[in-house]
Amino acid sequence: MRFLDRGDAGQRLAETVAQEGLPHPVVLAIPRGGVPIGACIAGELCCPWDVVVVRKLAFPWNPELGFGAVALDGTTVHDRKLLGRARLALEEVDQIKREALWEVERRDRTYRGGRPFPPTGGCSVILTDDGLASGYTMLAAVEFVRKSRPGCVVVATPVASGSAVGLLRPAVDRLVTLHVSDAWRFAVAGFYHTFPQLTDEEVLTSLEAGQAPASEAGARAVEGLVVGGDCSQEG
Repeated sequence: MRFLDRGDAGQRLAETVAQEGLPHPVVLAIPRGGVPIGACIAGELCCPWDVVVVRKLAFPWNPELGFGAVALDGTTVHDRKLLGRARLALEEVDQIKREALWEVERRDRTYRGGRPFPPTGGCSVILTDDGLASGYTMLAAVEFVRKSRPGCVVVATPVASGSAVGLLRPAVDRLVTLHVSDAWRFAVAGFYHTFPQLTDEEVLTSLEAGQAPASEAGARAVEGLVVGGDCSQEG
């Protein structure tokens, strides 16, 4: 499966998420790439949305390879097997975390300007990104959001690796994705025809608009994969 761009993927995913009938939905998107996806879902559900900033903890010699992630309040998750094989000193790990947390705080100030998050207590919080490779960045977001006592936590993404699904499935109430890949060399960009890097300005424009405009009629509906617990609609 390949998507034209994030707008196409977001609209397809939004149609699938809408079928879940989640009570009191609130969408939180991981910037930058998750913002167009989250905007589409929030537009489809007519619900509040915002960003939740998390940051990959990357090895110094390979910024693309992460061994965990950190959230705004310092919540941290690690791939302990990968970290163990790398044999980083504790001081190096702490320094990487400090630098990543500084960037999380910078982006949060840039995107949210200190405003409070939408109320999430008792709500169906839908966390979204444009794809899940290792899943650790999303896991940090899940653990961060759990602290606000939502009614349930849902992860929604157009595409995910099999390992990411395996990591996240026990941590969330429901996981919705349009495609799961067990490819050995998994890259989110490979599932999009157009996959540009987004800028802070584009994120801010989308947030200020409130939601991305809905796609024209004719967007293809697809069946989504749903795994996890129960986010029952209130009777």
